[in-house]
Amino acid sequence: MWYDLLTGFGNALEPLNFLSIILGSIIGFSIGAFPALDTTVGTALMIPLSFAMTPTQALLLLTALYCNGSYAGGISAILFRIPGSGEAIMTTLDGYKFTEKGKANEALGLHLVSSVIGGIFGSLTLIFATPLLTNFALRFGPAEYFALGVFGMTCVSGLAGISIARGLITGAIGMLLATVGIDPISGMPRFTFGSGSMLGGIGFLPATIGLFAGAEVFKQVAREKPFSVTAGGGEEVIQKRRVRIKLPSLSEFYRSNRKWLVLKSAVIGVLIGAMPAVGGTTACVVSYGAAVRSSKHPETFGTGEPEGVIAPEVANNACAPAAMIPMLSLGIPGSGNTAIILGAFLMHGIDAGPMFLVQQREIAFTVMAGVFLAQLVMFFIPFAGVIPFMKLRSLPGSFLAIFILSFALLGSAATSSPHALPQAVLMGVFGYFLERYRFPLGPIVFGMVLGPIIEKSLRRALVITQNDFLAVVSQPISLCLLLGALFVALFPLIRKMLKNSKTL
Repeated sequence: MWYDLLTGFGNALEPLNFLSIILGSIIGFSIGAFPALDTTVGTALMIPLSFAMTPTQALLLLTALYCNGSYAGGISAILFRIPGSGEAIMTTLDGYKFTEKGKANEALGLHLVSSVIGGIFGSLTLIFATPLLTNFALRFGPAEYFALGVFGMTCVSGLAGISIARGLITGAIGMLLATVGIDPISGMPRFTFGSGSMLGGIGFLPATIGLFAGAEVFKQVAREKPFSVTAGGGEEVIQKRRVRIKLPSLSEFYRSNRKWLVLKSAVIGVLIGAMPAVGGTTACVVSYGAAVRSSKHPETFGTGEPEGVIAPEVANNACAPAAMIPMLSLGIPGSGNTAIILGAFLMHGIDAGPMFLVQQREIAFTVMAGVFLAQLVMFFIPFAGVIPFMKLRSLPGSFLAIFILSFALLGSAATSSPHALPQAVLMGVFGYFLERYRFPLGPIVFGMVLGPIIEKSLRRALVITQNDFLAVVSQPISLCLLLGALFVALFPLIRKMLKNSKTL
């Protein structure tokens, strides 16, 4: 393993590969720091750009974008009280209070150092945990893959927001979209309605770009002030002094109570990140709550408490690399972003999963090394990137809307299918109405990625067992996974029942 790891770092440090890491980091910072955008949108938009790259360069670009975008979402949360991503919601509580007090520079410094520490911790966990989990997953056959896919789909409840039912509905929609086209087993057309243009199915790239980028533009244009990034009195406070990053001193940052806070938050971020579809927002909320409970002065949280910035940002940035663990070892995305990255793997002819570290071992360790290096690059970009980001606030919202929509449509047209462009437009409209009625989009990506795995694995397993479904689900590993899926699906109901019993 050590030889593979050294080879991976050597490959990641090659000029073009390292340039891909830097480019992805810059793009991730730019998108994540801007409140109107989201790293999921940015990841989808960059997939067409990756076609001009080698598979290694493309994956380094996308993973660096994901990691740095997770960090940058906290910048607008601190400066404008508008989280650049869902993960930055908890940072808003104390981070913006720093800005109101004229201490935005100190908050940005705490935010940066906490993010880098959390990211390095998560990257090291990714490097050492992925091979161990892969060795276990090599025992998987069709029955186990079917159960694993079912387990992954039940985890969409983590992306469902306030309504698990709506998350399951959109997850099922994603699975249905994946069945359009030619049946992979029998070769017969399905759900094409007699149209030859539907034989190739619904492309993952146009569907993803349409759902996220297109729907986001339609949503922003529908507002009176699209892409507005100012709120409250934050802008007036910022204009009084020049915004820059002031790093905390080592003695200040590593006081005894903060050492354990950093370690605890990093562990929380890694554990939650490695659970498919739970996500960085959950990690931040849990970490912030743990920091409040363990504090000697919990009443200071929400008033500009440094620990209120440190805890969620360490957890958030440890969570991002950890979300790649199930993706690289099992082929199950750990978040909405990693679901899109997993789709990029497939589009570049690489099957992520248990055989990834066997068949593409050099690329696997190069990607893991690139994730670690992206955390180091993250430390330097904000010093030069905060000031240009402040200038972005003056850009007209209509200009940004047109730019993003044009880029999205061009990206969809980059595929060889002549039907990709109308598919992207239709999926954008569809995604807009889904979000308007509070249906989450993330589960659709899960369904499109995991649906084919579930279907093909189940049908192959039934062929092997001569249509004995009981034999498929009674295999030791598949049975454990299915029981785990049942627990995950029922957990919200169990939690609600326990909560109601306590109130009686």
